[in-house]
Amino acid sequence: MGLNTALFTSLSGMTNHSTAISVTGNNIANVSTNGYKASRTFFESQVSFTLNGATAPTDTLGGSNPSQVGMGTRIGAIDRNFTGGTLQTTGVNTDVAVDGDGFFILGKDGRQLYTREGNFNVDRDFNLVLPSHGGLVQGYGVDDDFNVTDVLGNIQIPLGNLTLAEQTTTVRLGGNLNAGGELGTRGALLESEPLLTGGGAIADADTLLTDLEDSGGTSLFSGGDILTVSDVKKGQSTLPPKTFQVGPDNTTASDGHGQTLDELMGFLREIFGIHEDLDPPAGVGIDGDGRLRIEGNPGTANDLTITSASMVVNKGGADPSIPLSFSKQQAADGESVRTTYVAYDSLGNELTIDLTMVLEGRDNSGTQWRYYAESEDDTDLDRVVGNGTLRFDNKGALVSDDVQSIVIHRNDTGAFFEQQIDLEFTSPDGMVSALTNTTSQLKAIWQDGSPMGTLETFDVGQDGIIWGQFSNSLKRPLGQLALATFANNRGLTDVAQGLYDVSANSGLAMVGRPGTGGAGRVLGGTLELSNVELSQEFIDLITASTGYSANSRVLSTSDRLIQELLSIVR
Repeated sequence: MGLNTALFTSLSGMTNHSTAISVTGNNIANVSTNGYKASRTFFESQVSFTLNGATAPTDTLGGSNPSQVGMGTRIGAIDRNFTGGTLQTTGVNTDVAVDGDGFFILGKDGRQLYTREGNFNVDRDFNLVLPSHGGLVQGYGVDDDFNVTDVLGNIQIPLGNLTLAEQTTTVRLGGNLNAGGELGTRGALLESEPLLTGGGAIADADTLLTDLEDSGGTSLFSGGDILTVSDVKKGQSTLPPKTFQVGPDNTTASDGHGQTLDELMGFLREIFGIHEDLDPPAGVGIDGDGRLRIEGNPGTANDLTITSASMVVNKGGADPSIPLSFSKQQAADGESVRTTYVAYDSLGNELTIDLTMVLEGRDNSGTQWRYYAESEDDTDLDRVVGNGTLRFDNKGALVSDDVQSIVIHRNDTGAFFEQQIDLEFTSPDGMVSALTNTTSQLKAIWQDGSPMGTLETFDVGQDGIIWGQFSNSLKRPLGQLALATFANNRGLTDVAQGLYDVSANSGLAMVGRPGTGGAGRVLGGTLELSNVELSQEFIDLITASTGYSANSRVLSTSDRLIQELLSIVR
């Protein structure tokens, strides 16, 4: 033993202090590495040589302690400090930090690895990745309805590629209906000249159009004629032109066709948007004198005006004929207001809807109003898409907030063929009242549909949900980041590039959503910095270098003593 032992003891001290300097140097080198966790070096003594063992006390002698000489030092452990680093706000939407316990999950080379780094990016295939090595960020995807699923996979953010349209399901309306206005008691009434058939008989609903004559015996229609109905006003609005083909074979681009007067009357009722089966009665019919009678719905906004040239038949190069003309017998009355708003179908197509409110009744309990809903974008010929009544109390407040609904048909458009839209007349951000005023006012203040939009940007919530922002102002989940926690973080194996893998002492990865199961929350637009504390590292560096120098002195002293011993021999 003796001097040889001192040589090897000092050598172990120098070797292990140099290891400590390496650990400290690595910490200092990674002071700017995002998510880096500092390591610490722990020393322990090696085997001790026992010169004399311990003895127990006797009746005549006291006990003695063991006499031992240490054989140097060794590295007991190099341990990582997994406390959180400082969080730095960057404002970059692909930057994400974990605030608390947990690791991001990356798919790399067919296996799962774990990291605290969050300086992610989106690659050309729209995958969210850690760009330093291309690891694919793992999380929970969404289904076709943008509901977050329980299936773990690669997170994708298809910027500029994902499109979305939203069909309207609810419309909220606001305004005031003039409770002091005139009651609506009648609609517009328009009559034609008497219509006859061959031989002077009075026409009826079953009369063929090709048999119709005027009072002078002139035939009004021929087979294949195209009747164009245009310049018809409903209130202050002009209805779009429509065509009707005389005959069963609709070979021309027309909106309707038929052989009988009854079919023509049905066509007129539908294109004028007359709501039938209400009180007072409305519709299109023929009286006992052969006159066509068009009876509209009450309300000045429902008043119908048909000009002398509203119904025209063009016959090739011949001058156009006017087979039917109407005279107005009465105008519609009643306080009313019309508003037009735009809704959307499931493909993002615009649907224009006209909504008319008419004062229908007034008594000691309040007022009653009827709404008439029409849409030119209903694929049926009929403009009518719904009607209903609203009752207001003595204070002008809506008595019932039951949701009213209209239905728009979208057959053969590719969209959902029957679209129901709920009308809300009272809501937190507005309501319809019925108080006395000079005029009625009504407008749509909100609807939940949207035309097509493209994914423009995104942000990450504290629960890890990635919210996509579309160009049409819609916001939808694109996925949710997953976090892995371990029973023993310090047992993880560092596989370089900021990645960790499970080991025999880390425990299995417990994968879950941020903020659940002990996992921390995540912060978008934020990065976690290294948790290296430079002041502590400098202290450790001084301590390790001092220990190294001191051990070198022991080595040099032992060497001199050995040289002295050898000189005696010489």
